[in-house]
Amino acid sequence: MRDLDAVFDALAKSAFRRRFALGVREGRYLRERGVETVVAQAHELIAKRLAPQAPLNDGKQTPFRGHPVFIAQHATATCCRTCLAKWHGIAAGKVLDDAERRHVVDAIERWLRAQPMPPAAETTEDNPQRELPF
Repeated sequence: MRDLDAVFDALAKSAFRRRFALGVREGRYLRERGVETVVAQAHELIAKRLAPQAPLNDGKQTPFRGHPVFIAQHATATCCRTCLAKWHGIAAGKVLDDAERRHVVDAIERWLRAQPMPPAAETTEDNPQRELPF
């Protein structure tokens, strides 16, 4: 397992990984619920979607929007077992142990804490067309 400082240095050199940022909805969700709650949800999501020996739909199991953790997973290369192996040195084909799960969630939390938060006063009530459901 690679050191997170080394991982983040490498991720900073990837144009693909650098392009990820929280959308309006994900940013609002993070601000309203708080980082601690979202990190607790990250523990659950990682346990279900990434930690098994052979995750369901591995390589396609992490959406690109809908929850701050999903965006953070793509930004930190913790989205699938192939990326974990390539970027973090965590081998595929085995269940993630507690230290590996903690490493993944620590990477997600580190990225989330570095993201700019949308202003608290931002609402869509003044303009109902601002966010469409599709």
